[in-house]
Amino acid sequence: MKSVKVPLKELNNTRKKLMEKQLMNMDYKIKTQDDYGFIPINTQDFKCDYEIVDVELEAMKRYPKNISELLKDDLTSKEIEDLKTSFDIIGDIVIVEIPENLEEKKSKIGKATLEFTKRKSVYMKKSAIHGTIRIRDLELIAGENNPVTVHKEHGTRLKLNVEEVYFSPRLATERKRVSDSVKENENILDMFCGIGPFPTVIAKNNNVKITAVDINENAIKYLNENIRLNKLHNIKSICGDIREVSKNLNKNYDRIIMNLPGLAYDFLDLAMTLIANNGIINYYEFSDSYGQGIERLQKAAKKENKKVEILNTRKVKSSSPGMWHVAIDAKVTF
Repeated sequence: MKSVKVPLKELNNTRKKLMEKQLMNMDYKIKTQDDYGFIPINTQDFKCDYEIVDVELEAMKRYPKNISELLKDDLTSKEIEDLKTSFDIIGDIVIVEIPENLEEKKSKIGKATLEFTKRKSVYMKKSAIHGTIRIRDLELIAGENNPVTVHKEHGTRLKLNVEEVYFSPRLATERKRVSDSVKENENILDMFCGIGPFPTVIAKNNNVKITAVDINENAIKYLNENIRLNKLHNIKSICGDIREVSKNLNKNYDRIIMNLPGLAYDFLDLAMTLIANNGIINYYEFSDSYGQGIERLQKAAKKENKKVEILNTRKVKSSSPGMWHVAIDAKVTF
C-alpha cells in the first residue's frame, strides 16, 4: 500500500493535511514503526516533503451505516423504502415494526437488525398497545427467546419483560426533564407508573416521597424489583385501579404524573382532587396540538373551583402521522 513515511512528531499534522486534501486512503489503518508513521494515500501524484513507500497495512473494519445497507441483497429498493428502519432498543432487546407486505421476509429483517444492533433478541410488533394493562403482542424473529431484560437509563436499571408490560425508551429525555424539575421534599403521585421509569429516575436523583400506582400486576412486580435493583427507599408501590386506590391516598400531592396518553384525560377530575395548592400536574395525551389538553385541564380545574397556569408544553414523540404524544405541565392553585 502506497504510504507517506513521516517522523512520529509530524504524524498528526501530516494526517490532518492529507485528510483535508482528500488524499488519505481511509480504507487502511495508519501504522507506526520505530520512529516513523506510515499514512496510507490514494495517490502519489502530489508534492510531498516526505518519502512515499510501499508498506503492508491493516485494512479498516467497515460497519454498515444502517439496516437497509445489510438488506440491499434481500429486499428491493421499494421494499426497503416501505420498511420502517427505526426501532426501539430496550436493554438487550430490539422491537421492530414490519409492514404487512414484508412479513414473509421478517426472518431476514430480524437477522439484519440483530447484526446491526449487536443485541441478543429481535421482536416484531404484532399489535397496537391494547387492554387495561397496556401491552402489545410481540413475535420473536431473531436471536434468543428471552423477553426479560435490564434497560439502563440516566444512572438507573430497569428490569422488565417486554411481553408482559409496556415500556418506551423514547421517553428517556422526558423522564430526565421531569426529574430535573422536581424540588426537594416533594410528595409525588404517579397514577399510571408501569414498571416505574418516572419514579425510579426521580427517586434516584431527588430527595422525595413517591407513591406509584398501576393496575398491571406484572408492572408492579417489576417496579418492586427495580426499587430493590436501584436500592431505593422512597417509593411506595400499589397495584390497583387509581380510582379505587385514591380513596385511601393522601389528598395533598405536590406533583402528579399522568403518563397514560390515550386515557389520562378521563382521570383529570380525580387528579384535581388529589393535587396540593401550587402543585404541578405533568399531563400527557395524544393530540395534534396543545389546545385540547389545555382546555381539558382548565375544565377539570374549574369543576373543583381551582385554576391552572400552563408552565410548559412539549411534543414528546410522534405517535402517528399528524399526531403527537404531547406533554403539558400545569400549576394548580386554589
